[in-house]
Amino acid sequence: MKRNILIVALIAAIAVIGAGTWQYVKTQGQGGGSGGVQIGGPFSLTDHNGKTVTEKDYAGKYLLVFFGYTFCPDVCPTAMQTVTETMDILDEDGRKVQPLFISIDPERDTPAVLKEFVANFHPSIIGLTGTPEQIAAVAKAYRVYYARAKTEDGGDDDEYYLMNHSAVLYLIGPDGKFIAHFAHTDSPEKIAAKIREVTG
Repeated sequence: MKRNILIVALIAAIAVIGAGTWQYVKTQGQGGGSGGVQIGGPFSLTDHNGKTVTEKDYAGKYLLVFFGYTFCPDVCPTAMQTVTETMDILDEDGRKVQPLFISIDPERDTPAVLKEFVANFHPSIIGLTGTPEQIAAVAKAYRVYYARAKTEDGGDDDEYYLMNHSAVLYLIGPDGKFIAHFAHTDSPEKIAAKIREVTG
């Protein structure tokens, strides 16, 4: 019962956070433009196969980036299903795109856990994790909010803890510059159409 109440509260919190992040990104301009706030940037993380990777490993690709965690009860699996359907719609055009799922819960999201999670979705999706410091750095670069949710008694030591986090899907160009963002509720058709528009 307590867990159900916590999940309902978390869903409400994510909705508010997502709306706030969406508005922030929308009003700050497209990163790299004149007067705009930069969104995205260099990173060094570990993929779901245990390999250290940087943004350079995906040079020449459009990145479709989502920040979440594998224990997420609803938003993250839904977003990854949306990415899966988007990649299916893109078909051959999807070869230009690299979807990345970056964990904001590195304490639990080991490469092995991420590998099991992403296996449920499109085969092109790569799960990334890292040290808390590495995750904090990449989240800051993407203007992503995340925090461990408090339990009903105000603590945060429950092994089944949830995470509050923004829920925005980012499209980054091969040059590393921010192109567009989508809410996790946007349709695969809308996302695929935008990707086709910018990739030609």
